[in-house]
Amino acid sequence: MKAGSALEIVQNAYVVANLEDGCERLHRLLGVGPFVGGNEFELSNHVYRGRPADPVRVRIAFVQSGGLNLELVELVSTSASAFHDMFAMGKEGLHHQAIFCDDYEARRDAFVAEGFPVASEFMVPWGAKICYVDARSKLGHMIELYPQDTVLKDLYRQAKEASRLWDGKDLIVPWIVAA
Repeated sequence: MKAGSALEIVQNAYVVANLEDGCERLHRLLGVGPFVGGNEFELSNHVYRGRPADPVRVRIAFVQSGGLNLELVELVSTSASAFHDMFAMGKEGLHHQAIFCDDYEARRDAFVAEGFPVASEFMVPWGAKICYVDARSKLGHMIELYPQDTVLKDLYRQAKEASRLWDGKDLIVPWIVAA
């Protein structure tokens, strides 16, 4: 990577055993809210460590904490994936940091060239491709790479706006996904 071309970490993501409990716990600990999402969906066209694999089902929610987005991920399926590389069902912890990429494929390939393999690559429901680069050997967690996708950016915007306007009532509010 060239000097002056720092990547911006836009999110820290945690795997939780139960999404609602995780949201309540993070709210109590950090005072953040509301969490936007709660939906269950499938990460399809899954390639796990270079081979086609079963889709992965997750429930997720985003919340804003200052300038950083926080994501909670509840694993629904037991399919082999970047998530299960780090956490068995019911186990919790920091899973990844996320980065938006100007050139998704080039950035993914640069990480691989540096010795960080792609653990999982998926298609999200509206058609964007994302991946998890295995950076555990140096950072202790995965790195999620996003393309410059308008739907993903809108989900981030919704979390930021919801935190600014939150009346303190509903801890989890549904996303409005305009794909």
